[in-house]
Parts: sequence; C-alpha cells; structure tokens
Amino acid sequence: MKRILFSLVSGLLLCASDLFAQAIKLEKDKLIPNQVSMSFERVMGKTALKVVKDSTLQKVDEPTFVKIKGVNFTNGTIEVKVLSRLLKTATPTARGFIGVAFRVSETNSSFENFYIRPTNGRADDQVRRNHSTQYYSYPDYKFDRLRKEAPERYESYADMGLNEWIALKIVVQGKQAQLYLNNNKQPSLIVNDLKLGPDASGGIGLWVDVGTEGYFADLTVTKQ
Repeated sequence: MKRILFSLVSGLLLCASDLFAQAIKLEKDKLIPNQVSMSFERVMGKTALKVVKDSTLQKVDEPTFVKIKGVNFTNGTIEVKVLSRLLKTATPTARGFIGVAFRVSETNSSFENFYIRPTNGRADDQVRRNHSTQYYSYPDYKFDRLRKEAPERYESYADMGLNEWIALKIVVQGKQAQLYLNNNKQPSLIVNDLKLGPDASGGIGLWVDVGTEGYFADLTVTKQ
C-alpha cells in the first residue's frame, strides 16, 4: 500500500512539474515591438498595452506584433484579454483584427496565429459572421490561401464585438490548437494540422492588423 501511495504521489508531482503557469506583466522592458507602435493606457477598467500596426505596411497577415521577451513556447496554454477599436483612418473593410501569434521563430520569419474579427461577430450578414475567428500560419498559409483551398476549415463564428474585453485562450498540443473565447467550455475554432508541424517552438506575439487600435491585458502562459 505504501508503495502504491508513493507511486501515486510521485506521478502527481511529475505531472505538476510539467505545467508552469506564468502571469506575464506587460511592461516596456519585457516587450519588443515588430512593425507596430506600442504604448500603455487605461481602458475599460484595465491598464493595457496598446498596439497599432505600422501604417506604411500594406500587406496583411504579417508579423505585426509585440513580442514577449524571454518566452519560448511549444505546448501549453496562452490566455489574454483583448479589446479592439477601429482607427479613425480605418477603411470599410477593417474588422478590428486582433489576436495572438505563437511559436514565433527568433527572426519572426515563421509563426502560427489565431485572431478574431470583432465587427463580424454581430453582423447582419451570415457569411461575415462565419468569418469571426481565423487561424493562419506565416509565411505560407495566410487567410486568403486557406479560405480558397479549405473553405470553412480555418474560420468560424463566435459572438463578440468592438470596444469590449474579450478573453482569448489558446490551447496547443503537438499539431493541434484550439481557440476559446470568453471562458466558454467549448472551443470556437479547432485546428488539427498546424502548418509548422507538431514540434515547432518559439515566442509569443500580441498581434494586430490594419485599421485596429488593439489593447491587451492579463497575459498568462502555461507551458507543458
């Protein structure tokens, strides 16, 4: 009996050691902006990191994020609260694009990404609603290629809106990643074939795209 109890305790301790949850303070000395500007503001009850894409960059689905220093992520969970507003200069096609890049290479030349389009979540057009969440993989599998080659597989509907805090949770294991919104028990989007493969690893980037004034707060990373 003692041996059985010892084995159970040892197993539990081993499992616990495989998980390391880290709340990351979004402070200037821990952040590296890449093709974006960043600042800090008080927004809707939270002190947040504000991120805006470089207006001279015309391409979409690019490495336009603030990268977190000293984080190497392969498998685990990324949780962050995001709030999106449209810039005054935003075009009619702007959607409030905001999300998280993960497994970002050291040179920012490759990464996986989940992002949301808050203006689509409550649109009257059902097709737009169906494009509320998005996965893409940089550099070879941007949203337009994925939408053309595999319609509906890498996008989905989820309720959301502009100018409200939205809780994002990304769970990554091997070649699978799941996106959860607002503490829902079921994922809004599941990707079973991450394009960089099951063993890719790298940094984490707080990502925005054209027309977005994006805010991030309460970042927690759990490594497995």
